[in-house]
Amino acid sequence: MPREARLAHARLARLQRYPPDVDVAAQHCLNLQFEIVHVMFQLGLKSDCRYAPTYARKGRGWSNGASSVTDQGVASFTRISGGRAKWNGKIVLDRKALQLPKTWKRGKTIFVNSMSDLFHDDVPLEFIREVFSTMASTPQHTYQVLTKRAERVESFSSELVWPSNVWLGVSVENEEFEWRIDSLRRTDAVVKFLSLEPLLGPLDSLNLEDIDWAIAGGESGPGARPMNAEWVRSIRDQCNAANVAFHFKQWGGVNKKKTGRVLDGRTWDEYPARKLNSEPRPTL
Repeated sequence: MPREARLAHARLARLQRYPPDVDVAAQHCLNLQFEIVHVMFQLGLKSDCRYAPTYARKGRGWSNGASSVTDQGVASFTRISGGRAKWNGKIVLDRKALQLPKTWKRGKTIFVNSMSDLFHDDVPLEFIREVFSTMASTPQHTYQVLTKRAERVESFSSELVWPSNVWLGVSVENEEFEWRIDSLRRTDAVVKFLSLEPLLGPLDSLNLEDIDWAIAGGESGPGARPMNAEWVRSIRDQCNAANVAFHFKQWGGVNKKKTGRVLDGRTWDEYPARKLNSEPRPTL
């Protein structure tokens, strides 16, 4: 394994308190963040990840993941405005990082671009194809790709080859963005999931047809907006009725460790049946 990959893997293991040779595929609570597109700008959507510019400014943006961008380089992509760190408008395609998954022989669950969007309008289709080629050539890994650009993915879905180890998800924070689920459904992704976080309103009439997984969670950090418990229960019950795996990530708030992730006396850690089909889903 190249020195860069060893260092990234060892750093991840230290931060996550797992040994370097851990079988991450069997520990689905651990996601390896894989930053290959650095989209350095403020998206402007009210539910965007507001902590990312601050983390990047402090040199922490990718410290628990894998990227060939250094901490100093990440910080250079931000500017200070109104006393807060904001993206400065740069977009970087990190082709060097595409080689890292090929050095990891043991299967991992990899969360692609946790602080950016692979399907941003300024990311060329040619580069997206390179990313998909890397994912297809490393079937030992499971890649989770989350986007808010559902309409763009749908527009060129037929031009991509979708291996079964690539899971595609869309963010749906409230009813205003439910249309993204329809766009997701019309793609050729084998495994489709919903990220209902930060959950900012009720989603009582979800169409879960052809959806494999739903993740719900509250916003966390300074200024976090509250989440109603009934919103979460409604999503859980809809998933149970539709036989869709449900994962409750967190209550969130200013101190997410204190609020935890217990819902009605237990945690909810279901996983898509297409991956862990030997695990029966618990019922209410």
